Amino acid sequence: MRDYLAELPTPHRAEIESLLSRCDKLEESQKKGVTRYRRPFEAIRHLRAEHLDFGGDTVVIGRRDELGEPDRRLLHDVLRGFMPWRKGPYEVFGIEIDAEWRSERKWQRLRDNLPDLTGKTIADIGSNNGYYLFRMAAHRPRLALGFEPHLHHHFTFKTLNSLAGRKDLASEMLGVEQLGLFENCFDVIFMMGILYHRISPIEVLRETLKALRPGGTLLVESQAIPGEEPIALFPEKTYAKAPGTYFVPTAVCLVNWLTRTGFLDVELFHSHPMSSAEQRRTAWMEFESYENFIDPANPQLTVEGYPAPHRVFIKARKKD
Repeated sequence: MRDYLAELPTPHRAEIESLLSRCDKLEESQKKGVTRYRRPFEAIRHLRAEHLDFGGDTVVIGRRDELGEPDRRLLHDVLRGFMPWRKGPYEVFGIEIDAEWRSERKWQRLRDNLPDLTGKTIADIGSNNGYYLFRMAAHRPRLALGFEPHLHHHFTFKTLNSLAGRKDLASEMLGVEQLGLFENCFDVIFMMGILYHRISPIEVLRETLKALRPGGTLLVESQAIPGEEPIALFPEKTYAKAPGTYFVPTAVCLVNWLTRTGFLDVELFHSHPMSSAEQRRTAWMEFESYENFIDPANPQLTVEGYPAPHRVFIKARKKD
């Protein structure tokens, strides 16, 4: 089984191993939806980058001159096959990937509020293609583990990390629902863009608290509505065209959720309105994006008439 799992002090190891075994069987299946992503991953497993740079805004894996033209064309086709790219930017053997989200901006807002990540065991819930895992790697963690249940994003990260060869990074096709099985395992948990997609955000936070080690840190980034009242919007059908959105809190409401769940030292350290400068359509993400979700006559409202989204950042810790 995974080497990292033997080092995690969870009492639920057998159940986790059973879940991961089922994930492995899914990855190996011959279903068309699985092979669509597995075969591109397998096609470039012979490639390995010599140059890595995770310290800048762009995650850099390999230099252009490290590949011959046939392998470069193959790699380009594989990366295009993983569209749409939601998180980035990346530069992979000189191929520039301009993702929908300018994720470096979110990392910049987090940077000054990060705990020491050196030698720590970290979870990134909803890790997508791993952009933030690679940024964490620059801080030399013991392990940064992504929870990403979607095949598309999971295999995108696997492909990138196969090129990068980082053994301190991993991703599993697990969701936030399984987080509580990793009891007292993580020094730091990143939960970015997750809570408003959950039917029961308080239960999610309780399981998150359980997964942190005593004294551990939680960093939450969430969509929010503006306002000073401790309330949450519950959209009738969709919010900014997203059907899987349930409770969208104000920053004050989110602070209260964390406090009442049992977190200590809950601190709101950043809040800003969303804009199409940060989330937009690109050559690597050709579908609708932020500008299509907002009322064109009034940018303070979504197309449904709800308050347009803000993003809020909160830091909290578990009792020692």
